[in-house]
Amino acid sequence: MKINILSLFPEMFDGVLNSSILGKAAEKDVVSFKITNFRDFTTNKHNKVDDYPFGGGAGMVLMPQPLFDAVDAVRHEEHTKPRVILTSPQGKPFKQHDAEMLSKEKELIFICGHYEGFDERVPEFLVTDEYSIGDFVMTGGELAAMAMIDSIVRLLPGVLGNDTSAVTDSFSTGLLEHPHYTRPADFRGMKVPEVLLSGNHEKIAEWRLKESLRRTYERRPDLLNGYKLTEQEKRWIKQFEQES
Repeated sequence: MKINILSLFPEMFDGVLNSSILGKAAEKDVVSFKITNFRDFTTNKHNKVDDYPFGGGAGMVLMPQPLFDAVDAVRHEEHTKPRVILTSPQGKPFKQHDAEMLSKEKELIFICGHYEGFDERVPEFLVTDEYSIGDFVMTGGELAAMAMIDSIVRLLPGVLGNDTSAVTDSFSTGLLEHPHYTRPADFRGMKVPEVLLSGNHEKIAEWRLKESLRRTYERRPDLLNGYKLTEQEKRWIKQFEQES
């Protein structure tokens, strides 16, 4: 996969893209990153990328010309028509299924905004996908792009040490992930559930599913609205209700 990032602050990505899973994925040539400062595409003598909004109002708005030209340059260089992703608090919420869908693409372009927002012609005519990572506003779109890129790249084949890890992640199954434990089995009197030490894989799988359902019921009950419960899971839900 090729990931192009358009940003006014390219240096923000240095540590993130060269570290941990993202860095290893690039070393394996599973993914390549290219960061472009779209200020380089300005045509005015002061290299301005923003201007006052028509009609008045607070803040400055990113002009369309530098972004359109930057995306055109990337497309021309690669001779492709990749999806163009805009990070914006007005975008639709970014979910795990979006990461899974985008991980199947060969190339992506991320646009990171700043100031009050974009000229509307950018999301209307240039962008294919507009995403938000939460109901809050940040200084710029770089951190949101980093979060989305991380969630996408980790799904690429060969990136994670265990390819089943991504399949069982929270949200991938429709539920939050079950609790995890490791050595020692008894730490300061806090003990690992006996079933995990039993060696009975069927019982362990049942415990994990139940605890995954419990965690979802307690922390994110909204996720259950789109989850098809089995009869056993319905009985567990009733048990959780009684316990609470």
